[in-house]
Amino acid sequence: MASTHSPGRGVASRTNSQKAALAVGAVFLLVGVLGFIPGVTTDFGELSFAGPESHAHLLGIFQVSILHNIVHLLFGVAGVTMAKTAAGAYNFLLWGGIIYAVLFVYGLVVPEESSANFVPLNLADDLLHLVLALGMIGLAFALKDKHRTARGR
Repeated sequence: MASTHSPGRGVASRTNSQKAALAVGAVFLLVGVLGFIPGVTTDFGELSFAGPESHAHLLGIFQVSILHNIVHLLFGVAGVTMAKTAAGAYNFLLWGGIIYAVLFVYGLVVPEESSANFVPLNLADDLLHLVLALGMIGLAFALKDKHRTARGR
């Protein structure tokens, strides 16, 4: 019986940047879903749509809100979708990392109890955003052009 799988279209043909973007996107999806699960998110009854009055914490550490969880889900969808092409994966990792760098700075500048802290963010979130920014941007550059096709050379 003939296979319907076409060569060069499977998982093995993905570039490392595509694999990285897919993995990062999958983690964002997981984190977004976990943010809506009582127990995994402590003080779940305190989860509000947005703002510093949301006192729910993912894993008891990271302050989350409904909006914050939705942002994680959207980043996850973007990562999985953009991982379909090498250029998309690179852009997701680079620009996603830049967005997280901006969120890191935003979290440092905006006081935690301020209404401007609409996501909301606490110090643990800020530090995680820095790690995500460095990691995503680092992956974008480290994996760029590692696997060019014969046509791309």
